[in-house]
Amino acid sequence: MQIDALIFDLDGTLADSIIDIASATNVVLAELGLPPHSTEAYKAFVGEGAEHLVRRAVRAAQRLDWHVVDDAALPAPVAVLAESYRVHYGALEHSGSAPYPGIDRMLDGVVASGRRMAVLSNKRDDFTRHLVQHAFGRWPFVDVRGERDGVPRKPDPTAALELAQVLGVPPARIGFVGDTPVDVGTALGAGMISIGVLWGFRTREELTKAGAQVLLERPEDLLALLR
Repeated sequence: MQIDALIFDLDGTLADSIIDIASATNVVLAELGLPPHSTEAYKAFVGEGAEHLVRRAVRAAQRLDWHVVDDAALPAPVAVLAESYRVHYGALEHSGSAPYPGIDRMLDGVVASGRRMAVLSNKRDDFTRHLVQHAFGRWPFVDVRGERDGVPRKPDPTAALELAQVLGVPPARIGFVGDTPVDVGTALGAGMISIGVLWGFRTREELTKAGAQVLLERPEDLLALLR
């Protein structure tokens, strides 16, 4: 398995940001007169962008099946709810987000190996860039990209393939590192090596079912894979 470059997901992979995500979404629920969810519950809601996040959180608070994509019962258009979430999330300025333990040593090791790195998230582009600068500013990521107008979100492989061109490495020799089935699907769709992490928001069973080619128990396991 030849890995010459790496693309990392952000939330649940590099950054433990679930507290900020939960806090902002619970404010949206409170504004709607709905009960909050636990921080742990949000690990199942995240991964596919703000619209899916708020839809799932609201439907679950309404005691509806949150797996179903149906906006008929929502108290406001999903775009309005997502924008409210973004306002509240932005106000937090990533105060509750931090690198997972061991991520610093992992990134140091990747840099020392000479491999180039990038970040690809379904978080809005400006939030993605701000969080990377806030928590990972000392590492030389070649590019950092989040959700952008005109570019489909993960698991569509478009953005990942764009980053492969920026990295200057064929997709088949890029490891795509993420914590959700969305990341696995992105990697496989782009013809990259799918590396799932088990310290993030989803379970071993979900990642295995999605088709992850490698599973990492700890951040330092990535360095062993690269050797």
